[in-house]
Amino acid sequence: MSHVIVQQGTSADLRQTADLLNDIIEIGGTTALTTPLSREALADWLMADPDRAIWHVAMNHAGDVLGFQWIGPFAGLQAEACEIGTFVKTGRTGLGIGSKLFDATKAAARTMGYSWINAEIRADNAGGLAYYQSRSFETYGRKDGIQLEDGTEVSKILKRYDL
Repeated sequence: MSHVIVQQGTSADLRQTADLLNDIIEIGGTTALTTPLSREALADWLMADPDRAIWHVAMNHAGDVLGFQWIGPFAGLQAEACEIGTFVKTGRTGLGIGSKLFDATKAAARTMGYSWINAEIRADNAGGLAYYQSRSFETYGRKDGIQLEDGTEVSKILKRYDL
């Protein structure tokens, strides 16, 4: 997918990024998020810790955001590990967008001094599990009985990528 441009996300990307994420949340079943996020709430997440977190957007030449990926500190992880979140526009999965995002994310994680990347994927998210498996993430654990904000109970598969 050579017509995809990947760059570090900025505040100028927040509106399209929030729209993309909220479309995924509305469909349901793939993310632990169940309530739409405002542009401001998304900024608070993505841009909260510029020294330890970074996010990238993938866009086409027209400037349309096709996906985004974030890494940063996460509760319960050691300082040498970061959490990852990957979101690709509905209907655009399987086209190499996630691969291009991960190339940028890996490089950024190394530059930031992380040793490994943690992914917590809903056990019922077959696409997400396949994506991280195809990036060579290895399963190391499972969390059961996770209650989402809307009351849904899910399990999560824990995967790690050693840098």
